[in-house]
Amino acid sequence: MSLVAQPLRVLVVGCGNMGASHAIAYKTLDGFEICGIVSTGNSKVVLNERLGGGYALFSDYETALKETQPDAVCISTYPDTHESFAIMALEQGCHVFIEKPIADTVEGAKRVMAAAEKAGKKLVVGYILRHHPSWEKFVEIAHELGKPLVMRMNLNQQSHGTMWTVHRNLMKSLSPIVDCGVHYIDVMCQMTRSKPLQVNAIGARLTNDIPAGNYNYGQLQIRFEDGSVGWYEAGWGPMMSETAFFVKDVIGPEGCVSIVAKNAGASGKSDNVDSHTKTESLRVHKAALDENDQFVTSDTWIDMQDEPDHQELCNREQRYFLHAIQDNVDLTDHMQDAVNSLQIAFACDESVRTGQPVLL
Repeated sequence: MSLVAQPLRVLVVGCGNMGASHAIAYKTLDGFEICGIVSTGNSKVVLNERLGGGYALFSDYETALKETQPDAVCISTYPDTHESFAIMALEQGCHVFIEKPIADTVEGAKRVMAAAEKAGKKLVVGYILRHHPSWEKFVEIAHELGKPLVMRMNLNQQSHGTMWTVHRNLMKSLSPIVDCGVHYIDVMCQMTRSKPLQVNAIGARLTNDIPAGNYNYGQLQIRFEDGSVGWYEAGWGPMMSETAFFVKDVIGPEGCVSIVAKNAGASGKSDNVDSHTKTESLRVHKAALDENDQFVTSDTWIDMQDEPDHQELCNREQRYFLHAIQDNVDLTDHMQDAVNSLQIAFACDESVRTGQPVLL
């Protein structure tokens, strides 16, 4: 007779959009128990009420860590705290789930990874698209298109209201192509399975609402060893255009596959977080021609039914976290991928700031 595992006691740190979603996952999934909620402002009170109340609330992370003695810590704060918070938790013997990026420097990300290895604890990074069946299918079909690949992706957000506040806060430490770009760089690396060689990037500062050294529009280009190339574009702010804000396209010698988000692509939804993970349909095109240079097959549509919404994706991430801990999953590649995609994103940042290509 097997013993029933005790629930994993989790300290929730950061109560914004992602922190709240992860907390809801811990509240609703078997195997977890929230032992405390941390934020500097009032968001912890709001989240506590949303979860039904009764949780220990803290304004200071270090105090919360000492008083609650958690098994695991979920870090969804702004990126400039990620490194110190993660290392503190790992050194106290906690497993860590951390929103991307791992840190706000590449060296910091490597230090967090080293701390996890030294502590013998699990470090899972919130690469949400890796848990999305449609994106998994997108990557799978890309592998059938031959080489080289041309990968075209963007996510521009005409943000206003609370989302513009979130974006302004994020841009105190990161640019949009680093914060969002790590997801899509990770996808490109999965599609090519090839070494990135060089990046070029451009950026523009379209508002005085952000720090002088930062920019709220950026576009990056990556060249891979196998001849594949990819670009990604991200802009945030009330001035952004919603025309073609959602492009997810991969082209190879054998044809192409595109994510077509008809509803999410409708006007006025570019800063809606739920719409960012909606794929709705995959359009698959085969390049083969007959003797008259006509297409042999028509395009096929894969309509994704019962897609996971943003909350369900967070639930899946947390199930994976629990699985990694309970089944002692080797996360070396997972962590290295997170460091690599961040390294590429920061190289793009460097290219924007210097106006020069950066060799990887």
